[in-house]
Amino acid sequence: MSLTQSVTRSLALAGVTAMVTLSIALAQPSKKPFEPQVGQPGKDVIWVPTPEALVEKMLDLTKVTPNDIHYDLGSGDGRTVIAAARRGAKAFGVEYNPDMVALSRANAEKEKVSDRATFIHGDIFQTDFSKANIITLYLLTSLNAKLRPTILDMRPGTRVASNSFDMGEWRPDTTVNGFDGCQYCTAHYWVVPAKVGGTWKLPNGELRLQQRFQVLNGTAVIAGKEVPITDGKLTGAEIEFTAGGTKYTGKVDGNSMEGTAGGSAFKATRG
Repeated sequence: MSLTQSVTRSLALAGVTAMVTLSIALAQPSKKPFEPQVGQPGKDVIWVPTPEALVEKMLDLTKVTPNDIHYDLGSGDGRTVIAAARRGAKAFGVEYNPDMVALSRANAEKEKVSDRATFIHGDIFQTDFSKANIITLYLLTSLNAKLRPTILDMRPGTRVASNSFDMGEWRPDTTVNGFDGCQYCTAHYWVVPAKVGGTWKLPNGELRLQQRFQVLNGTAVIAGKEVPITDGKLTGAEIEFTAGGTKYTGKVDGNSMEGTAGGSAFKATRG
């Protein structure tokens, strides 16, 4: 075989090989972009999107502003995070499904909020969200209850909103059922209360406070007389209760409390 024949044969074989490779490549179906399906399984719950009107209602309840740090636990396609970022908040979503995380980032890019919307591929029970002052959820009550101790250890005044499911024994401060654009929707809202249980010293006595989440009771000893504490309530660090017919309102800061009682200032110290 001459050199010319050898080269010609090699080129012909190369051409056939290239054509076969191209044919195989063309025959392969192209990978479809990821599209979430309602009811698809996740690590803890199936995915069901939150209606846009309910997203906005939850953000209204928590009063999201540009000064807030928002975390959506189980963020799905990122819609709640993106909506919070549109309001100017620094918003984070925690999502276990990597395809959902990629979709959320693409959605944030389309909405031009990527600078304020961050999506974390992770487990909500392993991720540190302690810097948040707003949390949103769409989980089952059992999962909310599992997160509850962590949330209750957060800074007093942290605002929490949940789609449909409550926190078990920690009853909501507010529940909104049905509203414009979302007839069968339910949004629950809580404010993380300060921890005030214990004995507090007053200049003329003491307060013995018993706390169950945001509800207070107990007794007060005022000028040697013991009276029950009634109508006790916490809203974040703000406290109010009645003792001996006197209404107390004030603010708690760790082991210090101060406010007004019957029009006069009062201070109390725990410990």
